[in-house]
Amino acid sequence: MPTPLPPTTDSSLTPQTPHRVALIGAPTDVGASRLGAAMGPDALRVAQLPAALRALGVDVVDTGNLAGPVNPRGGRDPKAAGLRNLPEAVFWTQAVHDAVLAQLQEGRTPIMLGGDHHLAAGSLSAVARHCRESGRKLRVLWLDAHSDCNTPDISPSGNIHGIPVANLLGLGPQPLIGLSGQTPALSAEHFCQVGLRSVDEHEKRMIRQLGLRAFDMRAIDELGMREVMHRALADVDADTHLHVSFDVDFLDPEIAPGTGTAVRGGPTYREAQLCMEMIADTGRLASLDIVELNPALDIRNQTAELVVDLVESLFGKSTLINR
Repeated sequence: MPTPLPPTTDSSLTPQTPHRVALIGAPTDVGASRLGAAMGPDALRVAQLPAALRALGVDVVDTGNLAGPVNPRGGRDPKAAGLRNLPEAVFWTQAVHDAVLAQLQEGRTPIMLGGDHHLAAGSLSAVARHCRESGRKLRVLWLDAHSDCNTPDISPSGNIHGIPVANLLGLGPQPLIGLSGQTPALSAEHFCQVGLRSVDEHEKRMIRQLGLRAFDMRAIDELGMREVMHRALADVDADTHLHVSFDVDFLDPEIAPGTGTAVRGGPTYREAQLCMEMIADTGRLASLDIVELNPALDIRNQTAELVVDLVESLFGKSTLINR
């Protein structure tokens, strides 16, 4: 018989109780460069996300969609630090923060259905607040083609979905950086970014300056997804709250065309599945963002269906019975 591979995660981890999940729709694209991500939450429902989770034994409550301002399609605003749609983004980010925090306090695993990625500044601010109050260690896996750590002064576009990591690290407009009750909400050591392949010149220096841990596609090519995830999850233990911020453009556009920020050369289907399965193996997933799904650019909802497939793996679906 072949020699079994060593465990991919800490063998001291103990299984969690069955997940109690709350779906929170945030149907907005005010932070994005293209319209359409506002339809993402309902596309995931059409792809049967709630039913898929329930089939895995997950207790699912769908809280519906949050309500908020529509995308005004505004230009860069000198009064808003050169950003687009800042008042609308602040409203949505605060709404997501409040909704996610309420579900965490109820003992549920919040799944924020975006919408664009600027919303993660709200969800993660709530998670950071909750972890401080409960005394738990926070680790964030940022699965994305982009580093999202522009600041208003270096952003080439002024699009707010390009700045949430910087916001969480205390850089940017005060209404976006102070949501957690502490500035910064997180430190660089909380983050691990996986799948990067489109990083602005200023962001490259920002990643180094901030000390962010990042695995780009070259690292995945050279090391393999298994080793990258082994390193990314190395310090996850039984006291860890693991948050996954899953941007659909993390995936290669050949398998996931339904996103407004597609970048070729991303993880394949099997690499993405391995990534999700290794996260599930930790037993520590406690909150999740699903963002930048754009049904207007999709083909017969195939990207939403793929995302549901991957989320099933995040919640323990596997080919064989695992340990």
